[in-house]
Amino acid sequence: MAEETNKKGKDNKPEKKKPKFSAYWLYAAILLGFIGIQFFGGGSWAQPEKTTQSQFESYLRNGDVEKVEIVNKKIAKVFLTPDAKTKEVHSKKNGNSILSPGPNDASYQFEFGDLQNFENDINTIKENNNLDTQVVWNTESNMWGDLLITLLPFVVIIGIWIFIMRRMSSGAGGGAGGQIFNIGKSKAKLFDEKMDVKTSFKDVAGLEGAKEEVQEIVDFLKNPEKYTSLGGKIPKGALLVGPPGTGKTLLARAVAGEAKVPFFSLSGSDFVEMFVGVGASRVRDLFKQAKEKSPSIIFIDEIDAIGRARGKSNFSGSNDERENTLNQLLTEMDGFGTNTNVIVVAATNRADVLDKALMRAGRFDRQIYVDLPDVRERKEIFEVHLRPLKKDDSLDTDFLAKQTPGFSGADIANVCNEAALIAARKEKKHVGKQDFLDAVDRIVGGLEKKNKIITPGEKKAIAYHEAGHATVSWMLEHAAPLVKVTIVPRGQSLGAAWYLPEERLIVRPNQMLDEMCAALGGRAAEKVIFNEISTGALSDLEKVTKQARAMVTVYGLNEKLGNLTYYDSSGQSEYNFSKPYSEKTAEMIDKEISNLIETQYQRAIDLLEKNKDKLTELAEVLLEKEVIFKDNLQKIFGDRPFEGTQEEKVVTT
Repeated sequence: MAEETNKKGKDNKPEKKKPKFSAYWLYAAILLGFIGIQFFGGGSWAQPEKTTQSQFESYLRNGDVEKVEIVNKKIAKVFLTPDAKTKEVHSKKNGNSILSPGPNDASYQFEFGDLQNFENDINTIKENNNLDTQVVWNTESNMWGDLLITLLPFVVIIGIWIFIMRRMSSGAGGGAGGQIFNIGKSKAKLFDEKMDVKTSFKDVAGLEGAKEEVQEIVDFLKNPEKYTSLGGKIPKGALLVGPPGTGKTLLARAVAGEAKVPFFSLSGSDFVEMFVGVGASRVRDLFKQAKEKSPSIIFIDEIDAIGRARGKSNFSGSNDERENTLNQLLTEMDGFGTNTNVIVVAATNRADVLDKALMRAGRFDRQIYVDLPDVRERKEIFEVHLRPLKKDDSLDTDFLAKQTPGFSGADIANVCNEAALIAARKEKKHVGKQDFLDAVDRIVGGLEKKNKIITPGEKKAIAYHEAGHATVSWMLEHAAPLVKVTIVPRGQSLGAAWYLPEERLIVRPNQMLDEMCAALGGRAAEKVIFNEISTGALSDLEKVTKQARAMVTVYGLNEKLGNLTYYDSSGQSEYNFSKPYSEKTAEMIDKEISNLIETQYQRAIDLLEKNKDKLTELAEVLLEKEVIFKDNLQKIFGDRPFEGTQEEKVVTT
């Protein structure tokens, strides 16, 4: 309160802040001074009256001119005799001037043409009138003006250089004032108890395990005695790892909101700069600030920008600025003179490419995996993002969670926002269930293109293709049953099919083979009905090829190759130029992948041959309605004999 009183005046009003002094005013004053010297520094402030050469010759004939001074061979200054100055014609002209010339100053001046002709004219008039008028020559120079002209190019060049350096340093986060000398300063944004950070752990839905570990770090900084009394030490670093959009940065913002200690936030790319040595300098400055305010937390988002494994991408042998930055970061985190009261929290979705020295104990002691949310966590995330929406009272969050398998937290936020936009477009007062279903279709499949020109033959082929997917998936035990099929073009696809697959933690070979067979059902239907195939199965072929290659080379599910895997979880195989197997093994792999796909393709053809009449009936209904649901399949095929936990997923063709 005392501080507030001091800042207020007698009238209990806050004092007005005085404008800061700007150096640009000083530069402008110096420039105006030079200009003034250039124009007025060459002589007296009183300037002679302007006249013409003919008038001068008239004055000369009348004997009024005492002396003529030729200046710089181009200007003539006329000095009158004392008697001439008293004449009315001369006193009137000089009296109009604000500053009249003194007794020793010139009364008139004018510019003449050729100097030789001008001298000849004066001599002729003097001889004809018997005059003793003096003619003198003089050279005048403006020292300050000449100096200004000499220095002006250098001043302009230096000014432009200073301007460019200021812009470069301010654009690169050069610190206070944007000076070039501060370019090595840290660009981290500081959050402390004075900052209004509204995000808290209550705003982070799901991620229970990750929140628990991060909360423990925050609790240690608040109550260190609780842990140190037992001899424990706080981890020096925690690495948040997970797919994009799962909430790693959100979790860090919650730490900034919950922690009552200084929180420095920046991105890995903030260390990268065009100047050599800037990255390492910014690392040093960052940890220096953090140690001065310890205990504190440093958060580095997308740390893979500077933390990639050293020596893997530098083929030229030259100095690598990124490696120097990483070396400085390693030294600061666990080297001589480090401070244990500074905790580093980092986030990345590419932990496989990080340097091993960065991942060892003593630097990032904990790796917190932030995975995609399951059904229960998706429900909690929906509840967070549904708070600001005017939703329908009958909206069921359990239903929404089941409709979005594989969605990240960012995807769910996008679904809620898109549903609100769709409801507003339809001029609704509340956001309902159908709006969310349309939003999921819009995000996963793309925008409907009902006006896309499709020939009747193409439309029929698309209908049988999608009906083939539906038929095969309905007949197989481990294949996901269909929920909805549409032949309305959406995004890049000409048709789309929504399935209800079971969320599995482990997958068995029979389940993968059934999924491959269902994916090939579209092309198989084209072969059975039209006895020819088309390019419409591109996404299906891409999917089954990846699945077959994974079965053979990753999961070791092929009998001929045995229990072998060529998958490298460390990510180092991407830097190798050779395959981890021989050419003979490569031929075997290609053959086994082809056998897997062709076997399931023939299996799909056999199933469709047995149910050709039902396939045709389903395709006709799809051509008529363009969109069919699970009820239409039950009328044609009857109840599906296989049961299981099912959730929605979309597959487009």
